[in-house]
Amino acid sequence: MLEKIKSLSKDTLIYGTNTIVGRFLNFILIPFYTNMFLPAEYGIVAILYSYIAILNVFFSIGLESGYMKFASTEEVGTKKQNFSNPYLLVFFNSLILSGFIFIFASDLTGVFQISENYSYLIKYSALILFFDTLILIPFAFLRLNNKAKSFAGIKILNIVINVVLNLVLILKFKFGIEAIFISNLAASVITFIILIPLVLRNMDLTFNKELVSELLRFSLPYIPAGIAANIVQIIDRPILKYLTDDKTVGIYQANYRLGIFMMLIVAMFEYAWRPFFLNNAKEPNAKSIFSKVLTYFLIGGSLVFLIITVFINDVVKMDLPFGFHLIGESYWAGLSIVPVILFAYLLNGLYVNFMAGIYIEKKTKYLPLITGLGAVSNVIANFILIPEFSYMGAAIATLISYLVMMSGLFYVSNKFYKINYEYKNIGLIFLSLFISTALYYLSSNNFSFPWFINIIFPLLFVTLIFSFRIVDFKLLKKII
Repeated sequence: MLEKIKSLSKDTLIYGTNTIVGRFLNFILIPFYTNMFLPAEYGIVAILYSYIAILNVFFSIGLESGYMKFASTEEVGTKKQNFSNPYLLVFFNSLILSGFIFIFASDLTGVFQISENYSYLIKYSALILFFDTLILIPFAFLRLNNKAKSFAGIKILNIVINVVLNLVLILKFKFGIEAIFISNLAASVITFIILIPLVLRNMDLTFNKELVSELLRFSLPYIPAGIAANIVQIIDRPILKYLTDDKTVGIYQANYRLGIFMMLIVAMFEYAWRPFFLNNAKEPNAKSIFSKVLTYFLIGGSLVFLIITVFINDVVKMDLPFGFHLIGESYWAGLSIVPVILFAYLLNGLYVNFMAGIYIEKKTKYLPLITGLGAVSNVIANFILIPEFSYMGAAIATLISYLVMMSGLFYVSNKFYKINYEYKNIGLIFLSLFISTALYYLSSNNFSFPWFINIIFPLLFVTLIFSFRIVDFKLLKKII
């Protein structure tokens, strides 16, 4: 069992390397944006990118998944047809949708919740959506053919171009928020150009009616599931804008982004976890391994939550070069939402753990329902909580939606693939986390002490974990 868990730990680090590099490069832009732009300006960016995320579902219409499904087996059509047919479907669908948005940009400002003065940003968004969609199938091709280095290299190049152009356009040429969209568009166009040779090598203009029919039958159901997933992740911004203003959205977006550290942990784990549980599902002690994995994941995730929570205020307010801070001073009012977002992502990590059962038993048809419940609870909670608690209400709504999804998936997964999790240890982990976090807030609200003293609270959590004998040093040493 220990070797299996050790293998998963190594895979998590390997799979996570590219994710970390990409996310880190993007994270560099957060202090840059928040120190250069007012919250109201950054709020406009947040709103438009929220709609871009939702529209992505309608542009791709699930064909990325459809391509990987049929290209991996070639049960219908030739290898080139399995590439070119979904690619051309995506191309023409994106061309029509982008053209419509581009032409009617001025008329769509109300739909996108921005002033008519910013209609040109909608045009940029339409072009970004077009080129981003055209590279989905080529990237899926690289993944399917185990071209991990090419995949990662092009992805990272895309991000580097985006970051560098942002810095140049804003610092040297004094562009406003339009620089964010121009940089994104340029990076997407360059990525598309790099992938053109791959597209041409695999292009076959033969139309395979049976293949297209099967592709659409398989892919279109992904649209409602994709919409629901995006609602959980980004619908709070448009609702927050509807109920408040651009400034509030900007403050919320900047502080929400600080939850990226927990999101990285979950993303790294998920990359390794899915192949791990599928490859080990037939092991005689598989369920015991999966149970232990959940316990260790919760310990690690809780420790990350606590470390970020106790240090985030001091780290954000530290002086950086050029008079910058991690996020601009005008955004500090929203720092209180960071622990809430961190805990929401921790619950998302548990959700990822619980996926094992429904994948092993092929019960993934329940996923859209579970995600849909999360989306509905998110929307309802936002409309109830935001009028009373502003951006904190939006953060709590996010937490509620992940709690609903985690609980729903746990119930369904355990119904078809029962795993006897270490419930006592899980309870003790949450108790240790609660004690450590509560003591931090009690002491920080009543006493003033140097920031480095806060290390005692994560150390207290670790001490409690070992005191409760949830894990011992010898076992930990073997895994590491």
